[in-house]
Amino acid sequence: MSKTKKAEPLKNDIRVEEWAEPNETAQTIELVQAPEVKSSGLDKMRVRGGNALNGEIRISGAKNAALKHMCAAILSDQPLQLQNMPVGLGDVRTLAQVLSHLGVRIAMRSDGVAVLHAREITNSVAPYDLVRKMRASVLVLGPLLARHGHAEVSLPGGCALGTRPVDLHINGLRAMGAEIEIENGYIKAEASNGLHSAEIMFPKVSVGATENLMMAATLAKGTTVLSNAAREPEIVDQGEALIKMGARIDGLGTPEIKIEGVASLHGATHSVVPDRIETGTYMCAVGLTGGEVRLKNTRTDFLSALIGLLHEAGMDIKQDGADVVVKRNGAKIRGVDLMTEPYPGFPTDLQAQFMTMLTLCDGAGMINETIFENRFMHVPELNRMGADIRVQGNAAIIRGVDKLEGAEVMATDLRASVALILAGLVAEGETTVNRIYHLDRGYENIVEKLTSVGADIERI
Repeated sequence: MSKTKKAEPLKNDIRVEEWAEPNETAQTIELVQAPEVKSSGLDKMRVRGGNALNGEIRISGAKNAALKHMCAAILSDQPLQLQNMPVGLGDVRTLAQVLSHLGVRIAMRSDGVAVLHAREITNSVAPYDLVRKMRASVLVLGPLLARHGHAEVSLPGGCALGTRPVDLHINGLRAMGAEIEIENGYIKAEASNGLHSAEIMFPKVSVGATENLMMAATLAKGTTVLSNAAREPEIVDQGEALIKMGARIDGLGTPEIKIEGVASLHGATHSVVPDRIETGTYMCAVGLTGGEVRLKNTRTDFLSALIGLLHEAGMDIKQDGADVVVKRNGAKIRGVDLMTEPYPGFPTDLQAQFMTMLTLCDGAGMINETIFENRFMHVPELNRMGADIRVQGNAAIIRGVDKLEGAEVMATDLRASVALILAGLVAEGETTVNRIYHLDRGYENIVEKLTSVGADIERI
């Protein structure tokens, strides 16, 4: 017997009339087209510094996993139910628009339940107007080819972090039998007879290419081997969800992933892994402000590189059941050095936040950025607030100062946005962060979460 209950409507007007247990999803959830994403480009964030952070923050499901699960829904004609989804994120809503355009019917609830049903692919073109808003949209390419045999996907947009080419995606799909051309800014791909297995050695570790080719290989004929594959927890989470859908995958979390193709995938229910980048961001926030914060529904094991450095810098971090407790009381943070690397190394998505924390350190620290060539764009803005940071090539030297001062600053990308918010938490006076639409793409309810632990922050 179903356990039907009225669902709460989302603020963005995606509505689900009823909800039942997972095995009855297809019959009891009304799936509707995703709404248009409204830009918040004129919004600003105002932060007044000086408050230590104390209390609890619930960590959302990982954006970098949720987006891939959404794309994986294309692979089956049965519903995929996702739990712990960060449904309030701009990137989630943007990708919902892309998938809706392809014929995927989508419903989301404000408690983090989402259902995607690709019963029929009605359109194999992912247009520029939608794909330009974020890079993850290119991950519809592999699933569309694997199931539909045809795809036209605009070359992607997203944060301004350098070239970030999709060559590895294209070369891998060509090795699996796809015919691909680039015309007028679109990737035009055909696999009329389906994809076949291949042994693919990535010349460098690529998270996106690993994800795209792993999804494509689930429906390819034979066994595909991905060597020098990415090992991120979000990829492991993606693979586990695909296995629940009937995929045959070995080697998740290692540099070699083997995928034995199957004839079809079925529906499943999966809970999205906690967001390790959001977790690490709030850890750095406590490192800056001091205090004690319990981060609920997250883990320490997927942030070993960060936590090791935070311990070295003088913080206390421990797992407590399903939560992580973060403390900094007393002495200033000590300066430490780091280098960004593919997982399990230090994540590039936490580099800007860690750098901000070092601006008030005792001594100095050095950061070497090895992943993206343009990921120091937040440095001039931090220096405007009184930081002492000098960039030499792909290295930044941060000398600790006694204080930061509030200023009007401009966000250039997602992680730079939150780094400037963190700086505002400790700056004297008032900080205004412009162009926060970047922030809305990747941090769910950040104002409410920071306010709940004592920060003085508001959207204006």
